[in-house]
Amino acid sequence: MRIVVVGGTGLIGSKLVEQLGEHGHEAVAAAPDTGVNTLTREGLTEVLTGAQAVIDVTDSPSYEPDAVMKFFQTSTGNLLTAEKAAGVGHHVALSIVGTERMPDNTYFRAKIAQEQLIEQSSIPYSIVHATQFFEFTPSIADAATDGNEVRIPPVRYQPIAGDDAAQAVGRVAAGSPLNGRTEVGGPEQFQMDEFFRDALAAWGDPREVVTDPQALYFGTLPGERTLVPADGATLGTIRYRDWLSQNPIDK
Repeated sequence: MRIVVVGGTGLIGSKLVEQLGEHGHEAVAAAPDTGVNTLTREGLTEVLTGAQAVIDVTDSPSYEPDAVMKFFQTSTGNLLTAEKAAGVGHHVALSIVGTERMPDNTYFRAKIAQEQLIEQSSIPYSIVHATQFFEFTPSIADAATDGNEVRIPPVRYQPIAGDDAAQAVGRVAAGSPLNGRTEVGGPEQFQMDEFFRDALAAWGDPREVVTDPQALYFGTLPGERTLVPADGATLGTIRYRDWLSQNPIDK
C-alpha cells in the first residue's frame, strides 16, 4: 500500500515512515526538504500519484494566532484538493485530544478548523486525537515556567510516547476510513502537577513545580478531564519512566 506521510521528516512523521515500511507498505515522506510544500502546492501532484492513503502530521512553523490558522487552512485545503485529483481513498490527520474542549486556545482553534475542512471534503477520512507526547514534556514545562517555578494545574494528564502515537496513526491509515475520530493516549494517567514534579526530579532539574489550580495550559485554563481521552481510547504500551530511561533529557 502506497501511503504518503505529509510532514514525514518530523518527529511523528519520521517514525511513521519507518514503522509503515517495516510492515511492508510503500511509505513516502513528503516535506519541504523532500520537494513537497503544501502551502505552495509544490510537488503535491507528483508525490500523490498512486497513493492509496495520505497521513497529515504537518505542523505550523509559527504559533502566532493568525499564522497558525492560515497554515492549517491553506495546507489542508491544498492537500485535500490534490488528493481528490489523485484519487486518494483515505485521508488521515493527526490532531489533539481536547481540541473541542479548549476553543479559546488559538492553536486548538486552528486544529478544529483543519478538522472541519476534512469533514466537509468528499474524501473518506480518519482523524486521530492523541494526547501530549512524552517528547514535548520539557517544552511544556518551559512554557509553564515563571522564574524558578513551574506552575502546573492539578488536572488529569495521560501523555503518550511518540512511537506509540505513530503506531496508532499508521494502523488507522492501513485500515478502512473511520469517517470520524478516534482517540489514543498513554498507558498511565497522572495528576498533571505530580507528573511534572516527578519528571523534573528525574531529569535533575532544580525548578520547583508549584500546584496552581489557576495555572494556564498554553494560555487556557484546562478542566479536570480536558487533556485526557474518553473511556475506550486506544492506549499505548510505553510507560514514561521506561521511555525516559532510553531517552535521557539533559536539562
